[in-house]
Amino acid sequence: MAAVILFCAALLASSALHKATARDRLAAAAAKLAGTGALGGQLLLIVAGTAEIVAAICLLIEPLRLAGALIAAALWAGYGLALARRHGQTLDCGCDLAARAKPVTWALVLRSAALAVLAGGVALLPTTTFTLDAPFAAAGLLALYIGASELLAIPSPQWKTA
Repeated sequence: MAAVILFCAALLASSALHKATARDRLAAAAAKLAGTGALGGQLLLIVAGTAEIVAAICLLIEPLRLAGALIAAALWAGYGLALARRHGQTLDCGCDLAARAKPVTWALVLRSAALAVLAGGVALLPTTTFTLDAPFAAAGLLALYIGASELLAIPSPQWKTA
């Protein structure tokens, strides 16, 4: 189970890093998702990135793991709700490393919901010792997550009727 904790922490930390390196693009995406102006998007970006890094650190410190898991669950649930509000619209949601506008589908909403549920599960895990294989398993989970995100970015085929 240590791999799941490390996966969540790595995903949160990489999301925070992504927000720090692509500030302009992601502030615009946050503003669009939340329905705020540019200043609101920048503020949301700072708050979300800070919460992500705090959650990632807390997940790695056993006495703080519950707090980290709850912060992560709240972040991912909030992001899922923001996506659900924009369901069917085409926009750059900021969830990919590359800038690309795509339709907000239920699959994107469910991905956030699944991450929130996973974080809730991490909150319930018993005390776990980290073994040598845990970072490799976490890296494998992160690679699978990124691969699945790329598959979600593929536009669905437009079926034509004759």
